[in-house]
Amino acid sequence: MKAKNKNIWIMAGILLLGFLLGWLVFGGSKEIQHNHTGEKEGSAAQTWTCSMHPQIKQSEAGKCPICGMDLIPLGSDTSEGDPDAVVMSENARKLANVQTMIVGREAVEKTLRLNGKLVPDERKIYAQTTHVPGRIEKLNVNFTGERIKKGQTLAVVYSPELVTAQEELLQAYAIRNAQPELFEAAKQKLRNWKIGASQIERVLKEKSPLQRFPIRADVDGVVTERKIELGDYVERGTALYEIADLSAMWVLFDIYESEMTWIKEGSPIKYTLASLPGETFEGEVTFIDPLIDAQTRVATARVEVSNKYRRLKPGMFASGEIQSGGEAVADRAITIPKSAVLWTGERSVVYTKEMSSKQPSFKMREVVLGPSLGGAYVVKKGLEEGDEIVVNGTFTVDAAAQLAGKPSMMNPDQTDTSTLSLEKMEISPEEKHTAEQLTLAYLKLKDALVGSDMPAARTAVENISAVLNGVDMTLFKEESLQYWKDFREEMTTSLEHMQTEDLEELRSSFKLLSESVIGMTRVFGPFSVTLYVQHCPMADADKGADWLSMSPEIRNPYFGDTMLKCGEITAEIK
Repeated sequence: MKAKNKNIWIMAGILLLGFLLGWLVFGGSKEIQHNHTGEKEGSAAQTWTCSMHPQIKQSEAGKCPICGMDLIPLGSDTSEGDPDAVVMSENARKLANVQTMIVGREAVEKTLRLNGKLVPDERKIYAQTTHVPGRIEKLNVNFTGERIKKGQTLAVVYSPELVTAQEELLQAYAIRNAQPELFEAAKQKLRNWKIGASQIERVLKEKSPLQRFPIRADVDGVVTERKIELGDYVERGTALYEIADLSAMWVLFDIYESEMTWIKEGSPIKYTLASLPGETFEGEVTFIDPLIDAQTRVATARVEVSNKYRRLKPGMFASGEIQSGGEAVADRAITIPKSAVLWTGERSVVYTKEMSSKQPSFKMREVVLGPSLGGAYVVKKGLEEGDEIVVNGTFTVDAAAQLAGKPSMMNPDQTDTSTLSLEKMEISPEEKHTAEQLTLAYLKLKDALVGSDMPAARTAVENISAVLNGVDMTLFKEESLQYWKDFREEMTTSLEHMQTEDLEELRSSFKLLSESVIGMTRVFGPFSVTLYVQHCPMADADKGADWLSMSPEIRNPYFGDTMLKCGEITAEIK
């Protein structure tokens, strides 16, 4: 019995020992496996970010503290090809409204907008002179602007020399039978003074010299200048009046050096006159001045116009438009929209779409731009046919590249982070002051839009136009003149679109004006105040828009009180 119990205890001990060994082996390995799994899960912890503000990174889902949008999972950079390319998730591309286009060659055409004024046709301007020396006894035409007819008496002259010549004629007439040659010479002397045959016959008939002689108009026209006063003594050949035939006139348009290659004789032009609203005139360039004015740096293009009904008057201002291919570029060239270009002064960059990884990526590429075509640029170097570039959402792509440490507009070399300052153009103090005054006028418009104050916004638009139109173009030198011309053209177009009473439409046009002003401050700045470039990704139907501010505080002009704090600082100009 004792042996049996002993065996039972031995078997129970062995069984207990087996359980213990099983727990140590299988239970311990399970814990180790669990720890490994935990480590794996910890290493793959999800990071959440905002598609509009990629600098926001949180360990859990939520709302973006800047714009309030839902955060999305942050995907890892899976660019397996070019290390300089930046990858954006599909959701990020959709939310940023990133759009691309295939680059190709197309016919190049530029719209030139020219300013000019009407002047008399120089070929129809006549200087009315006197053929009789003497003293002006009477002025029948004594003010400018008076219309005269050919043969009309303009003035009356008393001439002692002519009186003497008539007495000689009477003496020769008395002996005309004996000395006919002398009589003929006396008459010819009077004819040389433009004394007509009827007047000579009158002198011979009355046998008394005429004391005063009329000066008659040689042509029809309008007196544009009076050169004499009553009582003046004039010599033979002295100009008394300037007379212009205004039945045909010239429109002289100013052409800047950078525009001359786009215009040639025979180019068709459409133009309007401020004094005749609602009417459009058509003509062609008949002559281009071969000389450039040394002070204004402009030449003139001449357009001839008929003035049959006398509605046109010298001095009227004209605005013309020419559609031209010009000689600056080939007939077909690579052109890209201006929205595709990020401009840092002398350096211009675009983003190309690359397909070397599992999903599309974007890489910065520097380009050399040719002439501006209004809404597009000609690309001289940097792109080839077939390249795919970003044309919308370019700024968002650049921001993603900056945050990922990739080459970007602000930092072309990712290994050199000390060159974040933009390249500036050296300009004179007068040029800088002009650009700064325009920027200050722009900031008043921005403040009005922040406060949704439509009357103040309209006043600010008028002030910007006044400052822009009052700029002395002669201040700008050759290097800076072309930049200013481009900025001026862009701003003028934006201000034309701002002639509205609708606040939202005004805000929409404010985006284009802001792009021009920001470009101007990058090139011509810094100014006497620090300026902040701020960006709202939700403006312009989620396409994003920038603006300038003197304060780092975000006050959104595109939404006002609705989303006053939506935005971020993207650059600082100080």
